[in-house]
Amino acid sequence: MRARRKAMKKLAIATLFAIAASGALAQHPHGLPPGIAKKLAACEDCGHVTSVHQEKRKGEGGAVGIVGGAVVGGLLGHQVGGGNGKTLATVAGAAAGGYAGNEVQKHVTSKTVWVTKVEMKDGSTRIFEQEAAPGWKTGSVVKLHGKGLAAI
Repeated sequence: MRARRKAMKKLAIATLFAIAASGALAQHPHGLPPGIAKKLAACEDCGHVTSVHQEKRKGEGGAVGIVGGAVVGGLLGHQVGGGNGKTLATVAGAAAGGYAGNEVQKHVTSKTVWVTKVEMKDGSTRIFEQEAAPGWKTGSVVKLHGKGLAAI
């Protein structure tokens, strides 16, 4: 009998905590702190930042890298062998040089971008990239501004 009363008391306390927690969640959608939830409630095009990090993007190759590499590779290949072997080495050197030149150009034109992941007011998630360091951090409230974001 005594054990049953203890169990009922624990169940009643757990129920009270559950009711209190559900009321807090209703006041703060998405489990956000009150300050952030209040800012989001006042703005239709706003969201909160869920992550900010840097990523390296490979650059683009192009004609300059291919042609430059092919010329250098062809000149080096021409230095090898004689007769038909020299011709074959020149062509192979030009092809390998063109590929290498294109890869070098991709490396030279690579860049680092900042990636910001934002949970919008409607619950959707959007990802934004920019080259400059952002003026916000994880947890900040931001507003859509054209195709980018602005801190508020």
